[in-house]
Amino acid sequence: MRAGRLISLLLLLQNRGRMTAHELAAELEVSVRTVYRDVEALGAAGIPLYGDAGHGGGYRLLDGYRTRLTGLTTDEAQAVFLAGLPGPAAELGLGEMLAGAQLKLRAALPDGLREQAVRVQERFHLDAPGWYGNADETPHLTAVADAVWDRYAIRVRYRRWKSPTEVERRLEPYGLVLKAGRWYLVAASGGGSPRTYRVDQILELRALGEPFEPPAAFDLAAHWREHLASFPARLHTGEAVVRLSPRGVARVRERLGQMAERAVAESGVTEADGWTRATVPIESLDHAHAEFLKLAADLEVVEPPELRDRLTTTARELAALYGEGPS
Repeated sequence: MRAGRLISLLLLLQNRGRMTAHELAAELEVSVRTVYRDVEALGAAGIPLYGDAGHGGGYRLLDGYRTRLTGLTTDEAQAVFLAGLPGPAAELGLGEMLAGAQLKLRAALPDGLREQAVRVQERFHLDAPGWYGNADETPHLTAVADAVWDRYAIRVRYRRWKSPTEVERRLEPYGLVLKAGRWYLVAASGGGSPRTYRVDQILELRALGEPFEPPAAFDLAAHWREHLASFPARLHTGEAVVRLSPRGVARVRERLGQMAERAVAESGVTEADGWTRATVPIESLDHAHAEFLKLAADLEVVEPPELRDRLTTTARELAALYGEGPS
């Protein structure tokens, strides 16, 4: 967003002094031509900066000039980093701080930049959660966030999908991640590698007050990227051989998702009757049974036999249920 880039350029010059257009372009990850346009925009907004030509030249602010981005409290400064996510900021107890920080930032901006900031808020809005889902209840989110911030261990009673479904864990919370409207806690337990826990599945939480330090090399963003990259392999632990009608092939992405579509494209072979035979990943027999029913008679399971038998039984039950029309 250009308004944010202009502020970054201004703060770079304020903090570092003279910088060339090439140095600014590298820092802001834009072209030199974009830097020239941004400098012109700042000048038009009344910012006293100028450029020196020749060796040792560059852009600099007039001596003594500083922006008025001051007066933020510690909590407000933390909240600024959630300025694009007012809902999550409120969930973490930072809603009031965020509003105060935004007011101070707006008041500190020159007229031209202030107008751009207002236009951004008027014309762009981020709503992270997906459709057709109620917001998760996360009564322990604030306590988890406090433990993450202050680096102390917690003991939780946690609900998981496999047996035993409720477990107790002592966790060392490394960080929080918001993904598609759902909060996840990255934490280590028993000295092992960090794992991911859904915050809405924490049933009870007790702060232990025991300080800890994550490994020096731990990087939350990098860990989350690796977690997402390996997620499909952890999720899809089996395979099924299926046959799809032409209509089924056309609807596989809509009904079964992107991974199934890619599997059909890579492994699919068109047979003499026009149907496509392919091997697709599945999470479990129960999950595949429910998912494959979405394609009804446009999908036939060949293997594994257990899954084929389940669908055969379901088809017979449906036929019995709907076989007799009204008299």
